[in-house]
Amino acid sequence: MKRRALLSACAAAAGWALLPGCRTIGGDGSGGERAPRLDAAAFHASRRLVPTRFGRIACVERGSGPAALFVHGFPLNGFQWRGALERLSPQRRCIAPDLLGLGYSEASARQDLSPQAQSDMLAALLDELAVSEVDLIANDSGGTVAQLLLVRHPGRVRSLILTNCDVHENSPPPQMRNSIQKARDGVYDQKLERHLQDRAYARSAQGIGGSAYTDPASFSDEAIEYYLAPLLASPLRRQQLNRHLAAFEPNPLLAIEPALRRCRVPTRMLWGDADPLFPMRWAQWLDRTLPGSRGVRRVEGGRLFWPEERPDLLADEARALWGLGQPSEARTRANEPFPRIPAS
Repeated sequence: MKRRALLSACAAAAGWALLPGCRTIGGDGSGGERAPRLDAAAFHASRRLVPTRFGRIACVERGSGPAALFVHGFPLNGFQWRGALERLSPQRRCIAPDLLGLGYSEASARQDLSPQAQSDMLAALLDELAVSEVDLIANDSGGTVAQLLLVRHPGRVRSLILTNCDVHENSPPPQMRNSIQKARDGVYDQKLERHLQDRAYARSAQGIGGSAYTDPASFSDEAIEYYLAPLLASPLRRQQLNRHLAAFEPNPLLAIEPALRRCRVPTRMLWGDADPLFPMRWAQWLDRTLPGSRGVRRVEGGRLFWPEERPDLLADEARALWGLGQPSEARTRANEPFPRIPAS
């Protein structure tokens, strides 16, 4: 297993040197090591399919050393983390998979797509990649999967960063009920099809761009195509898209509260304060509940998918949690860490 992982890593490293758009970055993101910019073409070129018992999992890797695992939200895929991979690959072996039923991962029509199965899939993927433990970073519904991985596979998570995501009773958030019902009825895919056909709608307040990004323009044509096209590529993929969303009910997080209260993994919450789905109070709940909490940082004006828009802030905070530096002074002044609330 280790030999296979080593050969794959070497092949990927060789491929990076041939990709277009290469630039120089260093350990602090400013210079010193050769790495390509991860636009959609480069991300696509580096993607590979890792066979597991859950299916063939689409995965992009970058960097070397201790592993960091990035878990995306709905209906995105690993491309969400391209900016973070650019900045953190000098310090970590960054791994960005696509969850089952999303992105470019391939699974059978009978595959369980529940959050619990997703967490078990990630553990199986790490086994295939010969990775024993990871620094885990998650967003949105990926936060549900991350918390389940934390408690279902003890010892696999070295540290945890949670950005705006499902927490305790707010999983899924009430605003998602209509979408989940459409998914159960097998028609939610039609909403995403409209995003592909009408880019103005995609970036409107009714679309993903206007509701989940601070700047709707961040939901670029390139991102729309990369995120949504594979979900509508066949009747099977449309069915899996609907099943993936519907599987987040019933809430899987209530049952793991006791385990979370015992978890001492160092954890940092980075929370956009303009997100109607996941209000700041849920970051505070995590801060009170997790014994290993390192507090909450408010991301001023951040909406759900702010980690895609502000990868520098995310990378700064990750390095600080990993003991590799402190968040930049300017950003810390602009976004003061939220005061730690004593546990009741």
